[in-house]
Amino acid sequence: MSSSQVVHVVDDDAGVRQSLAFLLSTAGFAVRVHESAVAFLEALADARDGCVVTDIRMPGMDGLQLQRELAAREVRLPVIVITGHGDVALAVEAMKAGAVDFIEKPFDDELLLGAVRSALVRNVRDQERESRIAEIHQRIQSLSGREREVLDGLVAGKPNKIIAHDLGISARTVEVYRANVMTKMHAGSLSELVRMVLLQG
Repeated sequence: MSSSQVVHVVDDDAGVRQSLAFLLSTAGFAVRVHESAVAFLEALADARDGCVVTDIRMPGMDGLQLQRELAAREVRLPVIVITGHGDVALAVEAMKAGAVDFIEKPFDDELLLGAVRSALVRNVRDQERESRIAEIHQRIQSLSGREREVLDGLVAGKPNKIIAHDLGISARTVEVYRANVMTKMHAGSLSELVRMVLLQG
């Protein structure tokens, strides 16, 4: 797990902020506290990677609205929502909006710490995936127009002869383009090549 990751605690209750900060820092996490969703958003430019732990009910912008605002800004920090008694419907709505977990008050410390650990692991995994997608995208961009057409044929499951017929070139020429595609894409096999392209969505 990256040591640069920070748990951002967003809660309007100073007592809750302090107790959460103490719990998390005692467990070895780097913590930053924010007294409101707006305060967190204002500090977002300096926010380090990690996750967000936010109360769902806060004056002004609540936890659900904060989550939607983060999504609108394409900020990919995993969000854990803390809910009070009777807020399960809101929590489910938060999960549908992309929250990775919700914890009901009063909660067990280990339950919260486990949720935070999972969120941080997920954040690292998501970042690695995004980096991989960007890398694959760059490789695809490096292909010539004809290489891209051959790639499309391969991903569609077409054999070389069919691709050759579709493009009006010889099967031997398709083999040359196919070899170029495999090299430029850094693919060791056709299945790896297909997985790369599918990862692009």
